Amino acid sequence: MSNRLRPLPPAPPLLRLYLAPESTVPRRIDGAWWPRTFDLLAELPPLLSGLPRAWGQIVSVLVNGTAWADAPGRMLVCNQAVRLRRTTTAARTPSTIVLMAPAHGRRDLLVVPPEATERAAETLMSAVGLTPEQGHFAS
Repeated sequence: MSNRLRPLPPAPPLLRLYLAPESTVPRRIDGAWWPRTFDLLAELPPLLSGLPRAWGQIVSVLVNGTAWADAPGRMLVCNQAVRLRRTTTAARTPSTIVLMAPAHGRRDLLVVPPEATERAAETLMSAVGLTPEQGHFAS
């Protein structure tokens, strides 16, 4: 038996999620998400567990199918089955992820490409009307 201390495993990276403030005025984009990869199986669980409770339990997710790696039609996230759907119709629009929760409706998040720089991420968010002064962005 060794008395040497074992190094701690690295902490998981923080969720890069920007949410526009709550408002009674409907908007097209509710926030921005900046995943580290296009692996939906790896990226979706931290996103869903990091969303506000007021958004309800997400049961369905729609993503741009041309950007994300293959994923099954359903996955278990935080002991909840989540249906995954893909679309290829948004070829010329910014990539988004659509989150659906029963009795809470739909939330649309802009997806910032994983390889984007911080400056590029801010530019993309600004283009859809999200500004750092309006909400919170955790990196």
